[in-house]
Amino acid sequence: MAGVKVYTTESCPYCRMVIAFLEKHGVEYETVDVGRDRAAAREMIAVSGQRGVPVTVSGDEVIVGFDVERLQELFGKPVTGGVYDVVIVGAGPAGLTAAVYCARKLMKSVIISENIGGQATWSWSVENYMGFRMITGEDLIRKFEEQVRGLDVSLELDSVQSVRKEGDIFLVRTALGNTYRCRTVILTPGKQPRTLGLPDEDRLMGRGVSVCSTCDGPLFRGRSVAVVGGGNAAVQTAIEMAKIASSVALIVRSTLKCDEIYIDRAKEMGVQILLHSEVLALHGDEVLTGITIRDRETGEETILDVEGLLLEIGLVPNTGFLNGLVALNEQGEIVIDENNHTSVPGVFAAGDATCIKGKQIIIAAGEGAKAALAAHEHLLMEDLSCVPPPMAL
Repeated sequence: MAGVKVYTTESCPYCRMVIAFLEKHGVEYETVDVGRDRAAAREMIAVSGQRGVPVTVSGDEVIVGFDVERLQELFGKPVTGGVYDVVIVGAGPAGLTAAVYCARKLMKSVIISENIGGQATWSWSVENYMGFRMITGEDLIRKFEEQVRGLDVSLELDSVQSVRKEGDIFLVRTALGNTYRCRTVILTPGKQPRTLGLPDEDRLMGRGVSVCSTCDGPLFRGRSVAVVGGGNAAVQTAIEMAKIASSVALIVRSTLKCDEIYIDRAKEMGVQILLHSEVLALHGDEVLTGITIRDRETGEETILDVEGLLLEIGLVPNTGFLNGLVALNEQGEIVIDENNHTSVPGVFAAGDATCIKGKQIIIAAGEGAKAALAAHEHLLMEDLSCVPPPMAL
């Protein structure tokens, strides 16, 4: 289908997902970088009402975000296949690494994920991954993805809705109505951004409020913005936005919990740091025009005139789709043992959605490799009719 236009920014992982979907289905398209082209940004806002990317336009159809269901309706084809040795749920560092190790063991594998890279792609810079003094999250994940795509691994852009066992086979059902049958499952669903839970937040999401600063940050060039959060991700975002925005306020609920080096950088860049503060309300009809913040020590309330609000307030596990399949802890994380076994034989897990304490890209990648090796060992034992008992909890 000709005439498809995708409005993007340079570092937007979800834009890359739209493009990957279109290419996978042989759809001709053109891209427009609204982070660099202000006229194109105005055009996108006029067409969609959005101040966030991606926006895909095909004729009279306007698709906001990486809406895999709508893209599938317009351009996709049904998935067919037999029984896989393993279905990997999620395509972050853990899932992509697991795929490499599964391929090396000649396992028939498919990765199912609504995005590639997960929260790793949101990192402005990664300075603690071996082999790279500094690399953006997007560039690192692109290297992961390139390696996977060079192997005999199927990668499907879809969202897993449920996993259940039927006899000796697991059935993995997706949002697009596909069902994948497999002998083992590796869960690497990662986490999703936490939101403020304020009135009007959903209405203004993509209209000034954003949970993906690497996606939408370039749209606020020359504008005033606020960043919410006190960890490394929040302070890094404030530093990067200070390079292009007219002003940046960092709103921290208590005290800063980031590495000391980032505090010095933020101060050097002129970031206004508001400690012991919280966002009470969002203002604006069509788009965000300001926020009310409160000093949690004095109770004093202040209105900040900002056009962008970037949320970096933590993540929650993407485990809701499991519906009791495996044991979870109080934080909703998948409980695993030291060898990545879950409470269900044949189901393994790795990455930030598990109970492993270290939430780092390099740790997730290593855990993904371990999970793949454990799944391979399980298949060997299954073929020998000596499957191990469930993990002791």
